[in-house]
Amino acid sequence: MDITWYLVLSALLFAIGAGGVLLRRSPLVILLCLELMLNAGNLALVAFARMNGNEEGQVFALVVMVVAACEVVIGLGLIVAMYRRRLPLNVDDLRELRG
Repeated sequence: MDITWYLVLSALLFAIGAGGVLLRRSPLVILLCLELMLNAGNLALVAFARMNGNEEGQVFALVVMVVAACEVVIGLGLIVAMYRRRLPLNVDDLRELRG
């Protein structure tokens, strides 16, 4: 199978994720859209690794997965902390970081 379809799917997933990050105001939805963008990058990395016949792209994909897991832990922690403090869950209202 040709690599083109993998790259088209990757670009489509990345565009959907980027659209979600730019258009949505909920931090949870923005976090999910960021995950979609990272997974689109992973798909492209694995596709390029398959095209070249080596495993380096898969290793990079694993590194991206670790970064994504760290991002989820920090992001969900911040969202739970905002919910407990009864702060508004709208990113437009959270432009200033105050203690």
